[in-house]
Amino acid sequence: MISEVPTFVDLQATLADVADDGVAAPGQDVVGLEGVVARAGEHGIDLSIVVLDAPAPLDSQLRDLATSVGATDGGTVLVIGPGQVGTFSDSIDRVTLEAGQDQAYTGNAVQSADNFLDVLVEPGPPWTGITLGLVLVVVAVLGGTWWVNERRHRSGDVTDREAVTPDGQ
Repeated sequence: MISEVPTFVDLQATLADVADDGVAAPGQDVVGLEGVVARAGEHGIDLSIVVLDAPAPLDSQLRDLATSVGATDGGTVLVIGPGQVGTFSDSIDRVTLEAGQDQAYTGNAVQSADNFLDVLVEPGPPWTGITLGLVLVVVAVLGGTWWVNERRHRSGDVTDREAVTPDGQ
């Protein structure tokens, strides 16, 4: 897979910066973003965040940059640019990442990263309970249908016997 990182990004410097504290961003955002990275760690998520000062020519370049950082450091990577977001993860599914991306368009890097992380750590639907509930409903419906059919069959047998007399009339 050929990745196309924005030409204005020094990939080696970005990788070195991310390796240092999990964040490669302008100075004013670093402390807030380090807090987001620490909070992610509390939830077992190895998060790295890269913030760009300039927009990339193509949105896909942010995802390519996230993939390049993730290929080196692993974990989950969030890249935020002006009006753009890209992600990569070796442990979180693409649907969840994209749901997080949808919440990361705020114009404020720290708020965007917080919103992204909130989506990743919020509990999902209790699929096991939902599945068990549906199975029980299906079993109850099938059991009820069987019971009704048995009653109809039995009452039909009794009615048929009563209708037949010994002389065949």
